Amino acid sequence: MSYEDKSITCVDCGAEFTFTAEEQQRFAERGYTNEPKRCKTCRDARKAQQGDSGGRGGRGFSSRGGSGGGGGGAGGSRGGYSSGPRQMFPATCATCGQPTEVPFKPSGNRPVYCRDCFQSQRAGGR
Repeated sequence: MSYEDKSITCVDCGAEFTFTAEEQQRFAERGYTNEPKRCKTCRDARKAQQGDSGGRGGRGFSSRGGSGGGGGGAGGSRGGYSSGPRQMFPATCATCGQPTEVPFKPSGNRPVYCRDCFQSQRAGGR
């Protein structure tokens, strides 16, 4: 198949950029069916904004979704993929009745525990 350079308008900034014949051939070889929608400057800015964790390329954890910042360690760090402060939701502990905050939106159909009661529950189950 023969390819010709195409002029495309960037959906973000409105600038025109060239989708070269070589790029089109590379896209076809990799099985990409859609043409790029953004110029290189806007693509690079978008990658930087997303922390290079989303999109194609298979490097990220975009399937996790949400605004939470991972679990486990202090600070909510996810191996270098920090999404900023973790969103917390108000709740009432099912054991002691004290107000607390949790990193998920309680649905109401399962008990929610404060940190101390949660630790007690975990220790009792081992």
